[in-house]
Amino acid sequence: MAFRLGFLVLTLTLTAPVAEAQQKIAFGELNQDTTLPVQVTADQLAVNNANGTAIFSGNVVVSQGEMKLAAGEVKVTYGTQQNDIESLVASGGVTVTNLGDAAEAQEAVYTIDTGVIVLSGDVLLTQGPSAMAGQTLTINLKDGTGVMEGRVTTTFQPGGD
Repeated sequence: MAFRLGFLVLTLTLTAPVAEAQQKIAFGELNQDTTLPVQVTADQLAVNNANGTAIFSGNVVVSQGEMKLAAGEVKVTYGTQQNDIESLVASGGVTVTNLGDAAEAQEAVYTIDTGVIVLSGDVLLTQGPSAMAGQTLTINLKDGTGVMEGRVTTTFQPGGD
């Protein structure tokens, strides 16, 4: 009987899909108001009026409400109005924090209207003592949820209460 049970577990393990993993998560325990002002600080700013972009470089920090994004460089693409920001593309050691949650990646694209941030490249998400890693993390700031994809690895810390 033990042999059959072991064989069944081994068979289920070997036949489970191994291609791309996907794990839904909560991010930041709040619904972010994506209409709040976006503040950017950096060591340097280069503006290109011809194509409606600005590149912030050196110790860049982007804040919107409780959400903060830090990176080596952030390219801002403006909409039809000069104050309308369509998207932010961050690169160079990206970190996104929202209350106690933090995510690190090689690159992040934040589309302001939809409130969606897509982090890619060796993503690491920490939520308190728990951690999750994958290749892509899509965070929806409007509803406080996220989806981790690509060979997801999770480490949970059991509660002590």
